[in-house]
Amino acid sequence: MQGPRRGLIRRIAAAAAALAAGLALGGPATPAAAAPPELPARAWVMVDADDGTTLASRAAGVERSVASATKLMTAYAARRDLSLSKRVPAPPYQALAAESLVGLRPGERISVRDLLYGLILASGNDAAVALADAAAGSQEDFVAQMNRDARRLGLDDTSYANPIGLDQPGNYSSARDLVALATELREDPFFRRVFDTPQTTVHSGGRAIQLSNRNTLVRTVPWVNGVKTGYTLDAGYVLVGSATRRGVTLVSAVLGAPSEADREAATLELLRYGFSQYRRESVLERGERLAAAAVRYQDDSLSLLARRPLTVMFRRGQDVETDVVAPEEVEGPIDRGERLGEAVVSVDGEEVGRVALIAARAVPAADIGDRVDDALPGGPVLAWVLVTAVLAAAIVLVVRLIGHRRATR
Repeated sequence: MQGPRRGLIRRIAAAAAALAAGLALGGPATPAAAAPPELPARAWVMVDADDGTTLASRAAGVERSVASATKLMTAYAARRDLSLSKRVPAPPYQALAAESLVGLRPGERISVRDLLYGLILASGNDAAVALADAAAGSQEDFVAQMNRDARRLGLDDTSYANPIGLDQPGNYSSARDLVALATELREDPFFRRVFDTPQTTVHSGGRAIQLSNRNTLVRTVPWVNGVKTGYTLDAGYVLVGSATRRGVTLVSAVLGAPSEADREAATLELLRYGFSQYRRESVLERGERLAAAAVRYQDDSLSLLARRPLTVMFRRGQDVETDVVAPEEVEGPIDRGERLGEAVVSVDGEEVGRVALIAARAVPAADIGDRVDDALPGGPVLAWVLVTAVLAAAIVLVVRLIGHRRATR
């Protein structure tokens, strides 16, 4: 078989208008987009964790007190500088009334891993101080490192004054920066596990300590998988959330809600709105004819079919494209079902799937007659005329030879 020449045989561009009409992917018409929700909070934002697209927001870049959402940077800085298995001493910590604590006792040793669970799940202020001292020797030096990390990560709306999240001048962030930091942390499988843990047991100084995640959505909503709660008088109720459904992960931040119930309801409404912007549609059907290749030595073409169906998840307004890469000409023998190319499907330019193209029928090897027909100008009619002329000339020659021999006897 002749080596295939890679060429784009067909390009299907499913633009937003076509998606709305339900034509590009062969599915039902897309319902009109719902308006983003209005929430009982001072600021909020929600993004697609995969491509960073903002799906809904209000005052997302405004600097605000963020309470214990500060501990996301505490976790980031400590994780980079400390081994999870390292055991560190718990420093003395003078807690104020109503502070959230793991319950560490001064001098007892605890692993960094368990401190991070205590920091995220229980929002332990004592765990934050223990991590800061272990990583940098003092809270002051650790906070300086937190601020350097914020600059390096491009968190321009963020500043830290303590590793806990207490209300203090110079300790603030924005909904946008919190989502960016949470998305960065979610790149680490360890943090993904921590964020999605309803409850666990840690050990400090030989004691077992039971921890429950203060983010009750993780404990009650199966598809919610993070991230961090917070509350102070200045910040109000804060929740950085994350959720995954049908392969799509969204990250949200709700700041300044008036109550714990409001921040949870607002987070769920925001996430549900986000997921409503996605749909799964069939792009290719099994056996769908996507291209045709000319068959060498034959006045015919060979249909190329999709080997299997393909469905993709895409967001309202995204472009879905299918590029078909296949030979322009083929030569037998070819078996039915033989692979002869592929269809590459992308969403907004990013590849999401490939499907092999196969021959719709068998193609036999060309015989000598096919090759002669192809080689001679004028095609088969002229070929038969030439063959007939040659045969006639041969007969005339034979007759003359026979007559010549008789004449010479």
